[in-house]
Amino acid sequence: MKVINNGITAPTGFTATGCACGIKKNGNFDFAMIKSDCVANTAGVYTTNVVKGHSLQLTMKNMENGKAQAIVINSGNANACIGDSGYNDALYIASKTAEVLDCLPEDVIVGSTGVIGHPLKMDAVNKGILTASQSLSSSGSNLAAKAIMTTDTFPKEHAVQFDIDGTTVTIGGIAKGSGMIHPNMATMIGIITTDANISQELLSKALKTCVNRSFNRVSIDGDTSVCDMVVSLANGKANNIRIDSENEYYEIFIQALESVCVYLSKLLVKDGEGATKLIEIKAINADSQDTAYKIVTSIAKSPLVKTAFFGQDANWGRILTAAGYSGASFNPDKIDVYIGDMIFCKDGKAVGFDEEQALEILKESEIKVLIDLKSGNISDIMWTCDFSYDYVKINGSYRT
Repeated sequence: MKVINNGITAPTGFTATGCACGIKKNGNFDFAMIKSDCVANTAGVYTTNVVKGHSLQLTMKNMENGKAQAIVINSGNANACIGDSGYNDALYIASKTAEVLDCLPEDVIVGSTGVIGHPLKMDAVNKGILTASQSLSSSGSNLAAKAIMTTDTFPKEHAVQFDIDGTTVTIGGIAKGSGMIHPNMATMIGIITTDANISQELLSKALKTCVNRSFNRVSIDGDTSVCDMVVSLANGKANNIRIDSENEYYEIFIQALESVCVYLSKLLVKDGEGATKLIEIKAINADSQDTAYKIVTSIAKSPLVKTAFFGQDANWGRILTAAGYSGASFNPDKIDVYIGDMIFCKDGKAVGFDEEQALEILKESEIKVLIDLKSGNISDIMWTCDFSYDYVKINGSYRT
């Protein structure tokens, strides 16, 4: 597997772009467009929040047949919680995009992210559709990645190439998300493109599997929003042997897809609002998947754990405490806690450690936490970030 440039436009047959249409007050890019040369098989995973944005509602409807050709996403103003007019606006966006791209409205995926409860500026959106349609490019991935950003500080994209029976296949992706992120699709949008020839059924299965190992293993602050999705388009342009069974070629594909999803997920954590550290939390030797998952999730969203990492304070007791209130059943007299390669707790009891050595570990920009439960052979993982002063600053004045 080889890492390459150009993100979502790296696969054959995809173009993309981004532009500023006037939704964002600061004049930054706020409208993205992605197009496949042909109708592609598609799959999606969506927010589990009961409240769902109007654009997402339309996207879920349009994707019921497993086909799509284009994606448009605006940022800066989420099309959510404004009543029937919001759904009608989503319908218009799909229809207008179809008109300028010469495709069917039902083959258009519509995304929207930003502040909820405000109607979209449809004159600006209309400008975005027209401008973007005229600047689609096979090297436009980075522009699209910039256009879907909200509080993100940098665009997020990745692509890999791999071989299926002598044929080169490519998977590319972009993502946005910086805050209000927690498993089950939070304030994130991920777009994955591939020229693989794969059935819609297996594309859907692969995406769900990989999302659970990547995007659903990210937590910034424990919140989940209403407009969020990861969607994948496979247009078959690589002309590889069709992947229509769970054979060796499917395994190669899913390995590559997971690598793209994990890479983008870690970028989301690194760009967490005000974040200074990427923290990997892993529970091992648990007696069940439920136990391992509850523990890593509880630790990942603990404000006290996250502030301790920001302050470079080796307060390992907060980690053990978060595991204890997670709802998981385990024997606290067996548990070991490591930060980096240093053990802080052995069999549920404090271990003397060198404070200076601990400080050096906590100064790193990437830190690993290991919880050994010594009760089975099941493991799970979560990626999170620290909580800094800037997190409160950013979210305390998000609308203004």
